[in-house]
Amino acid sequence: MPAPVTVSKEQLDKQFTYIDAVAGLIRDKRPRAYTHTFGCQQNEADTERIRGMLHEMGYEMTNNADEADFILFNTCAVREHAEDRAFGNIGALSHLKKRRPEVIIALCGCMAQQEKNVEKIKKSYPQVSLLFGTHALWRFPSLLYRVLTEKKRVFDIGGEDDIAEGLPVLRARGAKAWLSIMYGCNNFCTYCIVPYVRGRERSRRPEEIERELRELIAAGYKEITLLGQNVNSYGKDLGLNIDFAGLLRRLNAVPGDFWLRFMTSHPKDASPRLFDAMADCEKVAKQLHLPFQSGSNEILRRMNRHYTAESYRTLIQDARQKMPDITLSSDIIVGFPGETEQDFAQTLALVDEVRFDLLFTFLYSPRSGTPAASYEDPVTPEEKQRRFERLLRVQDEIVAERQAAYQGKRLRLLVDGMAKGPDYPYTARTEGNLLVCVCGDGIQTGEFIQAEIEKTTLRCLFARKL
Repeated sequence: MPAPVTVSKEQLDKQFTYIDAVAGLIRDKRPRAYTHTFGCQQNEADTERIRGMLHEMGYEMTNNADEADFILFNTCAVREHAEDRAFGNIGALSHLKKRRPEVIIALCGCMAQQEKNVEKIKKSYPQVSLLFGTHALWRFPSLLYRVLTEKKRVFDIGGEDDIAEGLPVLRARGAKAWLSIMYGCNNFCTYCIVPYVRGRERSRRPEEIERELRELIAAGYKEITLLGQNVNSYGKDLGLNIDFAGLLRRLNAVPGDFWLRFMTSHPKDASPRLFDAMADCEKVAKQLHLPFQSGSNEILRRMNRHYTAESYRTLIQDARQKMPDITLSSDIIVGFPGETEQDFAQTLALVDEVRFDLLFTFLYSPRSGTPAASYEDPVTPEEKQRRFERLLRVQDEIVAERQAAYQGKRLRLLVDGMAKGPDYPYTARTEGNLLVCVCGDGIQTGEFIQAEIEKTTLRCLFARKL
């Protein structure tokens, strides 16, 4: 596999020239920018880069689209519902555009990388002035400059699977930060559009990742989540004799008091070597999100997942043996084309056996352009919904049991925000990423505290600072 290509210094310098050029155009206007992100954490990280470029141009960020001079939607194409929401939000801006024609409305992300959506935007959404795909993100300054100077619509979904290092970034304030370690996906699960819109896997060099981690720690972030469509594949394309387990050990050695999380892991590439690294590294949170999607080997084969229910069980056993207190979560798709009652029963059996702390459950949503969209699907939507509700009932019973087991425990928590209730006014997370509402004296957002769990519910633990 060829090593990933990095955008050259000359190419990046040209974009900084356009940043300065845009700043010159808008200097006297003091414009405001509004951004909204749909979908995954990688989209959130991409938006932070766009916000960083906008900030360098001189835009002030706002949370009110009505007062913005530049509005951007970073979109998701994983599920139809996400696309519908994005189109709905864009459509609602038509009145704003008529009232204020000078407003620039932009759309980027995975939806923008699909030709069918590009044509739909061109024909039916004239209020959109700028559209660019995932591969063109680093060229955003030059694209915006064209919109401002040429006074016409600009559409760009071209580009290669390159990595751009050194882009400005404007992160959300708080205790948590995203850190992308790789981009794209090589897995081509039959239900998933991601490889078609984000390209093939390419890994960032470890020294660049470590440099960014050190910057985050210096800026005061306490929880850093490493991002990739399949972090377990990290390094395969670099030719540097480093894998994800090795990267974890390298980042764990960075000085500071912080937690490292990561997502998402693919079971076909998870290994004892990874679990050894997690167990050995004190800063790597003992939390694992390992999607299994279905407990049926036949459905897994049709999904092109490249593992079996039996091999998945072995992975979980190994992880729990090495980290007895590990928190486990997973993804499940209910109603994949051809799923029988027996297939679904095997999924329920795996859930009951593993006893996850958290599940993200989805009804199958066909995505145009993926193989599964053409699969025969005889099961009715009503039956799929009944199965979905059965799964939720089983999982709720498991979660209630696992949450109740925390009663009276003393845990280290990271305070990360404010809660709605007056009795427990702060939110926090356990090392296993469980939500906690906490009370006590002298609590500050962004600090680690010791607390005792006073009560539990299905969705939240409640604690008092010690």
